[in-house]
Amino acid sequence: MDLEKLKYPVGNFRFPNEFEEGDISEWISIIENFPAALAGAVEGLSPEQLGWRYRPEGWTISQVVHHCADSHMNAFIRFKLTLTEDSPEVKPYFENLWAELPDTLDAPIEWSLDILRGLHQRWVLTLSKLSNEDLLKTYMHSEHKRTFELRQVIAMYAWHCRHHLAHISQAKGSSGSYN
Repeated sequence: MDLEKLKYPVGNFRFPNEFEEGDISEWISIIENFPAALAGAVEGLSPEQLGWRYRPEGWTISQVVHHCADSHMNAFIRFKLTLTEDSPEVKPYFENLWAELPDTLDAPIEWSLDILRGLHQRWVLTLSKLSNEDLLKTYMHSEHKRTFELRQVIAMYAWHCRHHLAHISQAKGSSGSYN
């Protein structure tokens, strides 16, 4: 069993240094379609199946869904901060600890799917209106001690969507063998 492949089924994210024509719109499309793809990936799963893990000691399908809502809410706020402030400093959050809170462990996944549907509509509207100048705006991430351009962050969250859809696919394919 290749634990690294189970952790990163679509590969590790690498920040692009160069941007091709159409990259941004492709990434925005992935972000736009993510809520429906995620809902489709978990549709009809039983409570037992929602408890399946995508790798040994990994999150359950339910935790992955709730994590996506948490992560994407943070991302949207970071975008808004960056668009309204001059290179703001953003702080990290401890996603591993958030994944153990009651709203992640005990809430129905539909709550996070609902959040993602509305959030992604607003996020994609904002992303689709960004100028070339906006795409170059940056925020400073206090944990990584570096700045990130919004266009890089769009690429990262398109990857994030694909990454967690692959985790759910893995968990379903494992039929609970990692629990």
